[in-house]
Amino acid sequence: MSVSADHTSAINPDEVRATKRDWAGLVVLAFAVLLIAVDGTVLDLALPFISADLEPSSTQLLWIIDVYSFILAGLLITMGTLGDRIGRRKLLLIGAVGFGLASIVAAFSVSPEMLIAARVLQGISGATLMPATLGLIRSMFVNPRQRTEAIGIWGAMAGGGTAAGPLVGGWMLEHFWWGAVFLINIPVMIALIIVGPILIPESKDPNPGRFDLLSAGLSMAAMLPLVYAIKESVVHGPSLALLLVGLVGLAAGYVFIRRQRTLKDPMLDLTLFANPAFSTAVVTNLLSIFALAGVLFFGSQYLQLVLGNTALNAGLLMLPGMLLSAITAVAAAWLVRRWSVSHVLSVGLAVAGVGAAMLLALGVDTGPAMFVIGFGLAGAGVGVALTLTSDLVVSSVEPARAGSASAVSETAYELGVALGVAILGSVVMAIFRKGIDTSMLGDEQAHAAQGTLGGALQEASYLPGNLGSVLVDSAKSAFVDGMHVAAGATAIIMFVSAALVLRMLRSTPENAKR
Repeated sequence: MSVSADHTSAINPDEVRATKRDWAGLVVLAFAVLLIAVDGTVLDLALPFISADLEPSSTQLLWIIDVYSFILAGLLITMGTLGDRIGRRKLLLIGAVGFGLASIVAAFSVSPEMLIAARVLQGISGATLMPATLGLIRSMFVNPRQRTEAIGIWGAMAGGGTAAGPLVGGWMLEHFWWGAVFLINIPVMIALIIVGPILIPESKDPNPGRFDLLSAGLSMAAMLPLVYAIKESVVHGPSLALLLVGLVGLAAGYVFIRRQRTLKDPMLDLTLFANPAFSTAVVTNLLSIFALAGVLFFGSQYLQLVLGNTALNAGLLMLPGMLLSAITAVAAAWLVRRWSVSHVLSVGLAVAGVGAAMLLALGVDTGPAMFVIGFGLAGAGVGVALTLTSDLVVSSVEPARAGSASAVSETAYELGVALGVAILGSVVMAIFRKGIDTSMLGDEQAHAAQGTLGGALQEASYLPGNLGSVLVDSAKSAFVDGMHVAAGATAIIMFVSAALVLRMLRSTPENAKR
């Protein structure tokens, strides 16, 4: 029988070994994480089929895509803390039931409103699953070396799911109707509900204190407007309305933080950030996924719109980078047996920086090989970083607070995704708009061409003679110029992060070899 980490304070962690049941339980948790990650990207290829069948408006289509991540980000801290109180396994099983039911509703939706509601339910359930899985790993794997290995597998499944989403979706859509992309969740969720109580031990905070509903509301009031404003600014551009929405989120976040300082049992213990290992891990987690999300955003457009690949071929060209990210996530556990955590993590970030810097060599007429290599290095470095930052987060706190600590890490991940796309995407598009030559177009057509690279290529198709070719060449060159600036900025961020990790983690207990 495994020893719960919540009751091992008097036991030397190095002497507590995980049992076969614990490793089998990890398999169940890993597949749950895989499905959540797949669900974040599997919908992309199904959108044309959903549009044809349900005929949503453009606003409804955006909500179908984004409401899942909005709700997920808004509820992570609340659900992580709730799991510490009522039991992480219990919350995991509740989330599995909810996720399965929501997937069935989504698959058989007959209207846009029904599908949006199902995606909301998926977001709520997903918010219970992610911090619960990482918190349970902290509880099940007390031995530091084994815990790093387990978190590496957890991270690999998350990265692998992100990569597999478009490929799985493409295969499903070739053989079934669009709702089938949601039904792939059902077998794994059923397995989790059946074998979870057998293989996964319950763990929770033995003295959780009172659950503060006002703090839960404030955390949602902070995260939802912030993520919404960031994502919408990418799609529609910055506006006064989105700025006001973002300010509402920041104001709610300020009130949330002030309240946590006054509560006897805060939802988010701000003293965690006084621990250099914890705070460094959270910031590095955010910056790592910031870099990867940004490269994915402009890289996919480069492969499709500049080089002319189909969406599926672009996904295949990105697959090596995502697979390397999954492989290095597992390999990180082996690397920290031989070198300190700070050295392995800083080298991983530097490798990601080198990969981003290689994208500076891309041009309008270059083949995809340089992109595949550069993105592969970026993925490999980020894979190491995500495993070690997640491990540092849960290792820096006592097991009783593993769920809330995991939720902070997952929230940083979600913010990193949103900020990476928003900030790096905005850099690319600002330079694109400044560099594109629209002198041959009227005001309305010029505005459309300056909106996106896809819009420019569409306008070029309407122009007579070689004017279309001139606009295409100008648009592609301007986009590549913007991509170079974003790639350079990403490389600098990764190199600076590598240096900060070396400095901040050098003297912490968590920096020791595993």
